[in-house]
Amino acid sequence: MSHSAMIAASPRLNSLRWISAAAALAALAVPGTADAKMARAAAYDGVWNVVFATTRGTCSSGYSVPFTVTGSRVTSAGGGRVSGSINRAGGVAVHVSVGASHANGGGRLAGNSGAGSWRGIISGDNCSGTWQATRT
Repeated sequence: MSHSAMIAASPRLNSLRWISAAAALAALAVPGTADAKMARAAAYDGVWNVVFATTRGTCSSGYSVPFTVTGSRVTSAGGGRVSGSINRAGGVAVHVSVGASHANGGGRLAGNSGAGSWRGIISGDNCSGTWQATRT
């Protein structure tokens, strides 16, 4: 390449370098999609105290069970086997089992509280009801 061709290419090369540098800085300044999803999911992280009320059936009311939310997963914080998930809008679906008793529930968390409904077989009885949760 001749000296005059190198001088003519130099402004284009400098422009490409500047565009590349600007793109790299922009990528660092904007959080990635995975980071944004994790931040939204983490909005519900913590231990939640869930109180169950029976509205249909002969099952006892007032049971309190602690759940743990980590990311998009719901697990037990002590008190039976709990498995479930929560979406970024706070919609939650869980399955709880203690011995031969088991129930499924769903609802929504928002801020530090939540509510929903449940249905299951508790000590052999078909029951259903509502639940209320508060983050501890």
